[in-house]
Amino acid sequence: MLITASTLQALRVGFSTEYQNAFDAVPKLKDRVAKTVKSSTALNTYGWMKGLTGLREWLGPRQIDNLTEASYTLLNKHFEKTIAVNRNMIEDDNLGMYSDGFTMMGDGAARLPEELVWGLLKAGFATNCWDGQYFFDTDHPVMLADGSMSTYANTDGGAGTPWFLMCTNRPLKPIIYQERKAPAFTAKDNDKDDNVFERNEYVYGVDMRCNVGYGLPQLAWGSKQTLNPANYAIARAAVQGMKADGGGPLGLVPNLLVVPPAMESAGRKLLNSEYGTAGETNEWKGTAELLVVPWLA
Repeated sequence: MLITASTLQALRVGFSTEYQNAFDAVPKLKDRVAKTVKSSTALNTYGWMKGLTGLREWLGPRQIDNLTEASYTLLNKHFEKTIAVNRNMIEDDNLGMYSDGFTMMGDGAARLPEELVWGLLKAGFATNCWDGQYFFDTDHPVMLADGSMSTYANTDGGAGTPWFLMCTNRPLKPIIYQERKAPAFTAKDNDKDDNVFERNEYVYGVDMRCNVGYGLPQLAWGSKQTLNPANYAIARAAVQGMKADGGGPLGLVPNLLVVPPAMESAGRKLLNSEYGTAGETNEWKGTAELLVVPWLA
């Protein structure tokens, strides 16, 4: 193959198309539980998180939230994948070996945000959020109507496979996906580029900058108990009973049940079946949508 500017342009388009087709084929599930926050700096500080839980009745002096005490900083991480194509391979028209590489590059770029979001959710039983407690914990701090401090739980513990009941129709979601730079496909295929002159290689890569963090714990219930009607009822009542700072109800209605593939059958029986295991009417049918997430396997 004679290497010309038009040849390289065609190769660039072909490699980019293979990358994009694979990128588009990956299921995008993270947006169901994660709010995307655009970042314009190296890091974002979410000092306003504590102030999202509602207003208090103004009696006497204002009660000022010290947002620095609840600050939560996410530093953007940088990710990349690079493939080098030997110039001789192009001249010899021997490019078949590279097709899978660009397919996997697109697949990996699309999977990374999913892996980050769902990995963080799964780690919530042992990872701190902005209030200093594990995201799924039994003693999150909350201020009562009289100004005293109390605690609330968003888990009932357990030792089995985790499942999650969430309220995802509020402005903030349980997880934050912070995006500094969306995945960008780049080619260094000019004959004057150092990689071509020094190593006889055309280089193609993708890079992105992002990170993930926790939103409001009240929006999600995490359980390692058996997924059955009794434990689902506990989770549902707990989410609906969540209070804001000041003691007022948040008015949450859980709408999404998230499970790994191994619990799909239990989730379908709980939310889709007309009858329970003993033939009784299934009172929980249709009370939430089931989302089966392969990244939780």
